[in-house]
Amino acid sequence: MKLSSAKVPKESKGASPSHVGYHNSSLHSERRSSSHTTLPFQPADHLEQWSSVAVDMHNNNSNNHLHQPQSSHTSTSRSSDYSAGGEPCATGNKWASRLLRECARAISDKDSSKIHHLLWMLNELASPYGDCDQKLASYFLQALFCKATESGQRCYKTLTSVAEKSHSFDSARKLILKFQEVSPWTTFGHVAANGAILEALDGETKLHIIDISNTLCTQWPTLLEALATRNDETPHLKLTVVVTANIVRSVMKEISQRMEKFARLMGVPFEFNVISGLNHLGELTKEALGVLEDEAIAVNCIGALRRVAVEERGAVIQMFQSLGPKVVTVVEEEADFSSTRYDFVRCFEECLRFYTLYFEMLEESFIPTSNEKLMLERECSRSIVRVLACDHDQDSGGECERRERGSQWSDRLKEAFSPVGFSDDVVDDVKALLKRYRTGWALAQPHQDDTGFYLTWKEEPVVWVSAWKP
Repeated sequence: MKLSSAKVPKESKGASPSHVGYHNSSLHSERRSSSHTTLPFQPADHLEQWSSVAVDMHNNNSNNHLHQPQSSHTSTSRSSDYSAGGEPCATGNKWASRLLRECARAISDKDSSKIHHLLWMLNELASPYGDCDQKLASYFLQALFCKATESGQRCYKTLTSVAEKSHSFDSARKLILKFQEVSPWTTFGHVAANGAILEALDGETKLHIIDISNTLCTQWPTLLEALATRNDETPHLKLTVVVTANIVRSVMKEISQRMEKFARLMGVPFEFNVISGLNHLGELTKEALGVLEDEAIAVNCIGALRRVAVEERGAVIQMFQSLGPKVVTVVEEEADFSSTRYDFVRCFEECLRFYTLYFEMLEESFIPTSNEKLMLERECSRSIVRVLACDHDQDSGGECERRERGSQWSDRLKEAFSPVGFSDDVVDDVKALLKRYRTGWALAQPHQDDTGFYLTWKEEPVVWVSAWKP
């Protein structure tokens, strides 16, 4: 259908992919008896020193970025010592959700006149600088326009290109540190995964962690500190980082230098390897990872499995199994863009639910004038275009955005692994982390046969973490 007369939505620029997350806003956690390798936390007053050595973040230059958010959900919470200046989004008059849903249904029905009318209305009302409704309208409008005009692939590639050109380590570091200061969105998974890895590798002398995530090594400084303070001999650590996003490749040299410097500071024998040049994780092989027989292997996947094509996920999990790991840690955001992918309206509804929660979380976590909040919100539009307007995921750059819920991931992972429960020490560390943040965050146990546990925001699960063994 032609929509040449439809008004093009206001443009949001830039983008940077994937989840940000670095545990820098850390806590002091007393070390327990040496038989337990628990995760230590840096004191808050060491934050800046820690962050400069800790590699991390992905960036957005102050004005030019469309951000793909780490989504949010709501949960009852632990009280926190942080209070933000942002006001919660109004829950009464949700005009944006109503208009957006109506537009999605019109696109599904191929009702051209209705599509024109609704896109025009949304374009007149939307603003990336307004309240939550105006922001949702602004970012979803672009995806709906791309879907209606079949321009999603072109739009996504343009947004990705802009993001890569504007990407820098320093601005990314600033963004991620601020996000971690006000929200446990990324640090929750880091603390839980590190705890499970440290316990699974306790007593081993040659460790090999395979980091399959795009979080720029932001979780590893605290793990290095934990290894350095073990009572037995400090083990040798090989860290292999698997990179599939171009935007991450551009900063890996600096990240490598910072990680090696920090390992020397901690006195941990350290080897850092990067595997790049992959279009997607389905191309990763055991041979490329350079696994040795005398190494104790841990595979760490944070926000990585959702970027694997749905049809290839089983094969990737089987490849993990072939490595013979001591533990596999998986952290994913709680949403289902997979089973709904062939039903546009259902997929749209889930996408709108997911990002509405995320925007509301950002609104309450940051002050209204925060540049970091605006950058994280803009990151969303790139992800939303990817999910709603790119019909053939692999044609858009090699990866996809098909999130699945924890229960769905559990079913997949149980084909190759057995779940590992988190120890009381790890749970205590996570609870201590959440107490640093404002009211609303909590840790929730899964239902019935599911494994792992959830980060919740006002009683809605937003992030799922689990640990597995062969």
